[in-house]
Order: sequence, then C-alpha cells, then structure tokens
Amino acid sequence: MNRVFITGANGCIGSATSRALLRMGVDELVCFGRSGAAPEVVAGDAGRVRVVRGDIADAQQVADALTQAEPTHIIHLAAYQTPDCEANPLKGMAVNVDGTAHVIRAAANLSSLQRLVVASSSAVYGKRAIYPGDTVTTEDPLQPVNLYGYWKAANEGAAQAFERETGVPTIAVRLSTTYGPGRDRGYTAAPTTAMKHAVAGKPFRIPYTGREHYHYVEDVGAGFAHACVDPFEGYGVINLRGISAQVPTFCDLIVQIASEMAFSPDLGVAEDAEPIPFVCDLDDTDTLRRFPAMPLTDLADGIRASLEWFAQAR
Repeated sequence: MNRVFITGANGCIGSATSRALLRMGVDELVCFGRSGAAPEVVAGDAGRVRVVRGDIADAQQVADALTQAEPTHIIHLAAYQTPDCEANPLKGMAVNVDGTAHVIRAAANLSSLQRLVVASSSAVYGKRAIYPGDTVTTEDPLQPVNLYGYWKAANEGAAQAFERETGVPTIAVRLSTTYGPGRDRGYTAAPTTAMKHAVAGKPFRIPYTGREHYHYVEDVGAGFAHACVDPFEGYGVINLRGISAQVPTFCDLIVQIASEMAFSPDLGVAEDAEPIPFVCDLDDTDTLRRFPAMPLTDLADGIRASLEWFAQAR
C-alpha cells in the first residue's frame, strides 16, 4: 500500500500534486497543514484523502503526525514564499529551514519510508548572467539572490544528509514560476494575476520584466508525483521541466488568447518594472533521463487552459 504524506497539500502546488498522485493510483494521501483544509481534488477521489492539522514549525506536531501516518512516501512542500521571507526573516527561517529539519528528523525514524521529495527553487541559483552556458544545470554553482534562496539551499543540504544517513532515496526538485489556477501568492504570482484580470476585464501591469522560466501548475503537480513514485535510487537534485520566455512575450500571449476567447484584456508590463532576480533556462536533460514521463505543456496551451478555468470559476 502506498501512503503519501504531503506538507502544504492544500496550496496551489500541493493540490496539483495531490490530483496527480491520485490519478497515478496512490492508495492514500495524508495531508498535513495548519489550516486543516483538504487539497482540491476530484470529488470521487476525496475518500483517499486524510487531513491532519498541524504546524510545520512545531517539531512535536510533525513527529506525531508522521509517526501515526507511517507513510511510504513524503513530499515536503510547506514553505513561506519570497515576500513573506523578506518581511519576516526569522519566521521564514522557522518555517522553511526548521520546518524541513522537523520533517527530516521525524522521517529518519520511519521504517516504512521508501522515498522523500523536498521542494527546492531556482532561487538557489544566481542571476542568469553568471552562467555562460545555453542552459543552467543542477551542476552549476549556487548563489542565492535572497533569503528564500538561502533557505532552499539549506534544505537541499539537509535532504542530502538524510539520504546519506538513512539510505532512503531522496530528491530535491528545483522550480521557478508556477502559473495557473490556484497560484495567488508569492512574488512570481503576477502572470497568474494577469490572467485573472484578463478574464475579469480589469487592467493589470506585471511589476517586473526580463526572462522568466514558466511551469504550468498541472505539470508541476505531475512532476512532484513522478519524482515521488517513479523508480529512483540515491540522492539527486532535478530542475523541474519548464519553458523560458520574456515577460512581455508571456503577457502578449495572454492578451492574444484572451482576445480570441472574446475577453477584453488590458495587460502589460509596468513602466517602472524591475528586472526579475531569478534565473531562467533551467536544463531538464537529466530530469528527462531520470523521469521520462514528466510532462511539459506548451505556454499557449497552459495559458488557454488557465483562462478557461478562470472564466468558468467566475
């Protein structure tokens, strides 16, 4: 029996990951979070979802939940996003670093565990200009641009230490800008906010510019699900599959597709837009070698699907 324990399961990525795992036939999901809310899944799958309320920053609550659940797999997604980490550095550390340590320490005591997956971020890299290659690989040096990136780099180290001590296969998944239904928090939520405004007929200006690496939310969920259940041994870091494009190009695609759908979008990039600090062109060669079933949705298709979802939700 496969039982997957997910932290942050009721968030945007957590819900997408839960749906993907259920489609792939996982027997049970145990969803841990402060709100006690369940992830958004298909109604017929709800019977395979169990919710445990608790705080990732509380070591005892994490240990108790994992001990009682006895999961075969863990996906650790719970985290403060970039704006929260910058506004509340010590709280960000308590959630993003201490919270991960709580999961790892408790997981080390589980005889049932077969896989640990930890969410990382492209924020562990430096600015794109320091990497001379056509793409940025997982072997390239880390140079975090903000506290969030430092916390994620620390988590990768903790995950590697966990695998060395326990022998449990462990994967850190780096990703950049997730877009689509459910994405409503964080610095890079702006592309999704733009789509919502396009459907609502409201003006919106993206506050940053440059080249960005985009992941459609359902691809993100499927990526974490495959990293969780597909064959894998040892410790590894992967770049989640995505597509890089200029921010104005992505914005223009929203305008084009929204107009084709009979909306009247008033979107653009702000005149005083700041350069986006995160790296793009994440290399997925090794990712595909290890996980060949991970999907990649074309930008136009992902934008259209998102707009259709927001239109229906209205």
